[in-house]
Amino acid sequence: MYGRPVESLTVVNGEVNLDVRVDGTGPTVLLLHGWPDTSALWADVAPELVAAGYRVAAPDLRGCGRSDKPLDVDNYAMHHLVEDVVSIIKALGSEKVTLVGHDWGAALAWAVAAYRPDLLERLVVVSVGHPTSFRSAGLEQQIKSWYTLLFFHEGVGEAFLRKNDYEVLRHWTGHPRAGEVIAELERDGQMSAHLKWYRANLPPESFVVDPPTLPPIAVPVLGVWSSGDHGLGELQMTNSAPYCAKGFTYVRFESYGHWIPLEASHELSAAIIRFCQSGDLSPSNH
Repeated sequence: MYGRPVESLTVVNGEVNLDVRVDGTGPTVLLLHGWPDTSALWADVAPELVAAGYRVAAPDLRGCGRSDKPLDVDNYAMHHLVEDVVSIIKALGSEKVTLVGHDWGAALAWAVAAYRPDLLERLVVVSVGHPTSFRSAGLEQQIKSWYTLLFFHEGVGEAFLRKNDYEVLRHWTGHPRAGEVIAELERDGQMSAHLKWYRANLPPESFVVDPPTLPPIAVPVLGVWSSGDHGLGELQMTNSAPYCAKGFTYVRFESYGHWIPLEASHELSAAIIRFCQSGDLSPSNH
């Protein structure tokens, strides 16, 4: 994944096998990708973290890449995803890790931090704010999240993504590696497996019911968002601060789009390293 041989670790959680790529030595940083990516999302970030003296672990999360793809939507409920991350941390032999997540990986990282803070040193969330903040961000964010209503419906979400030669991924989302991602989605049933994350955790009624209540986040948090993200507003990230009992540091990147790990890998790596080394960052724009 990083352009040189790395350790491939298989982690088992119940009946699900998870493929984890591990590289480097030192304190552990665990990187969680989101939709529609795999661990390849971190191909430009991981080497910089390794060079800075960290051991980096990047799994293909369930339903994605080389990991198992359960058929039942219920198998993608958030508590199963949290258990996956717990299993990975234990398999790595790390007492605590710095957990980094992007997109759905960020949503998952928030949940792990809320319910298993004992396993984390600190938390870095990229693009997606605290679940309560996200669900409380108002009509503007709901309009930005309209596509999730299509993703929820089996067959409709898949057809929408494939329409006009994947126009959504190639043009609307602006994924920097759309061709590679599309090829991956068309392998091993990953198209539907990825969408089961939405179907299990973001049903249409989430647009009208009260936001979830989670335990306070008991580790230091770094939130990163970019002004070019058309799917996620800034408030859902900045309003995460009240839910972070050990402090929330916000870094705003200018002009980059949603895929910060690909579009601004050097800047993101530098922010993560500074946060790991100091435990804080002065609020700033980048």
